[in-house]
Amino acid sequence: MKTLKIALLGAASTVTLAAAAGAQELNLICSADVVICELLVEEFEKAHDIDVNMVRLSSGEAYAKLRAEARNPQTDLWWGGTGDPHLQAASDGLTAEYKSPMLEELQDWAVRQAELSGFKTVGVYSGALGWGYNTEIFDSKGITPPKCWADLLDPSLAGEIQIADPNSSGTAYTTLATLVQLMGEDEAFEFLKKMDANVSQYTKSGSAPVKAAARGETGLGIVFMHDAVAQAEAGFPVQVVAPCEGTGYEIGSMSMVEGAQNEDEAKAFYDWVLGADIQSMMPEAGSYQIPSNANATPPEAAPKLDDIKLIDYDFAQYGDSDRRSGLLSRWDSEVGGQ
Repeated sequence: MKTLKIALLGAASTVTLAAAAGAQELNLICSADVVICELLVEEFEKAHDIDVNMVRLSSGEAYAKLRAEARNPQTDLWWGGTGDPHLQAASDGLTAEYKSPMLEELQDWAVRQAELSGFKTVGVYSGALGWGYNTEIFDSKGITPPKCWADLLDPSLAGEIQIADPNSSGTAYTTLATLVQLMGEDEAFEFLKKMDANVSQYTKSGSAPVKAAARGETGLGIVFMHDAVAQAEAGFPVQVVAPCEGTGYEIGSMSMVEGAQNEDEAKAFYDWVLGADIQSMMPEAGSYQIPSNANATPPEAAPKLDDIKLIDYDFAQYGDSDRRSGLLSRWDSEVGGQ
């Protein structure tokens, strides 16, 4: 019987009984919520004679792992997480070109992501950036709910905001890149330095801030809106907001690793997970992103992108290795290190 093996970051490869018996294996990094990751692994193992060794990492951590392993890859496939670090990995030669036969079924934005990377990554879902706040905390403290980015500087929010660290989190990097595109780089960093007065914690995971808000540990979490929807759908007192000035969005992506030890198994997962039936079942794991397969059924509770003021997010520029590294270095110097 197949078992799900959750690998630990930096752990040495474990020789399992299945491997000793010559079973096929796939080494997978998953950069989505762990419940989603586990669902995908469970369903894939049911349909294939392949054992999956899965590690759950945030997007920035996943990129760092691939970079560290470049000379001797221990990972075959990277699924999920924001597209910017996937594009950086493609630019750095860490991922491999693969044109899946499933491309013809995908949304235009998912195919554009593949074309932009030289077919070294592909879009698997999409979602807009925003925040979720705990209505009970706001009511009890008499805080006016913020509708716009500018409102996040209000002194009434002192200690009430959580956002992830953009070095580890694709969500937070998307926030950083969004503000730069909305305001200009210098203005965006001035904004972030002022907002720092209201931030209680910079988390490692991108979805952690709204989970903390749902539990009443903080007032507001800056996240992708579908992560806030997931908490609201689970029954927590969370209200979801799309910023009035406009906001960025992600194209969650998937990449096959250059030099993968299990290339055929990676391609099998790659093609399978792009299928409409697989993407349609994602709400079972509390996932409310927009699926990339045009034939998949979007979750009813998913934020409607047509109702949100989206910026023309420049994936090419902000997925570029030098541009991304420069912004992260400046964040470390001016915001995170203060």
